[in-house]
Amino acid sequence: METLVKPTITVEATIQATLKAVWTHWTSPSSIVKWNSASPDWHTPEAGHELKPGGRFRYRMEAKDGSTGFDFTGTFDDVRPHELLTYTMDDGRKVAISFAQVGQETHISESFEAEDTHSLDQQREGWQSILNNFKTFVEKKHRLVKFNFDIFIQAPPEKVYTAMLSKEHYTEWTEAFCPGSYFEGSWEKGSEIKFLALHENGEAMGMRGHIKENIPGKFVSINYDGVVGSGMESEAEAWSEAYENYSYDEENGGTRLTVELTGTEEYQEFFSSAWPLALNKLKQICEQ
Repeated sequence: METLVKPTITVEATIQATLKAVWTHWTSPSSIVKWNSASPDWHTPEAGHELKPGGRFRYRMEAKDGSTGFDFTGTFDDVRPHELLTYTMDDGRKVAISFAQVGQETHISESFEAEDTHSLDQQREGWQSILNNFKTFVEKKHRLVKFNFDIFIQAPPEKVYTAMLSKEHYTEWTEAFCPGSYFEGSWEKGSEIKFLALHENGEAMGMRGHIKENIPGKFVSINYDGVVGSGMESEAEAWSEAYENYSYDEENGGTRLTVELTGTEEYQEFFSSAWPLALNKLKQICEQ
């Protein structure tokens, strides 16, 4: 009996992120649940796999209204980190995904054997939509944007500087970011410092950096090196080039505090609302 050859469909995308970042988000279950859907009314609430040849995977895909869903399951055939991933779905169809660094971007090419229920165009559109969703997710996580905030505080620069960096007041003014925030380390130039908060599981999670400059009462600069906490590996590379600067300028007997920082695009809305709240709290502390 003649075996019918299944048509192969290929979808592609070029992503503004490093090969390492793209591979990490493609293969991390904590990331997969955030991008693996073809339309806004679908999602992947559960994802799990054993990333090795012969390892199994299961991604639960459902309509958000709970009306329908299915398990996307199969077995990995070839796993070459940052280069190639192939697997066989439980219906026997083959999939191959290649990853290649192209300058500062990463190209993904995904080829899969078509099924015979939906048209080739419908299948191509669905798989391309998922890939486009992945591209958007990764780029928002890794594209750094600049933020600027400032506030006038009726207090001398030395007082604002001291209050902002003291353990006594740090937890108070940073509550807008996360209740219970604190820091470990030193504000001295060249020192390592960690900005942390306790996760609901009791683990300390947050950012790690070092003090690039500290001129008391005038200027503080922090360069971030990465993240702290399990499950945050996919965030590390994006934040490794971020920074945060505080400038204290005397103005009309008080202080003009200016904060300049970079952060990933996904935090744009959060920072835009949280930083003004934090600075207003600091103002209250300093003007008491």
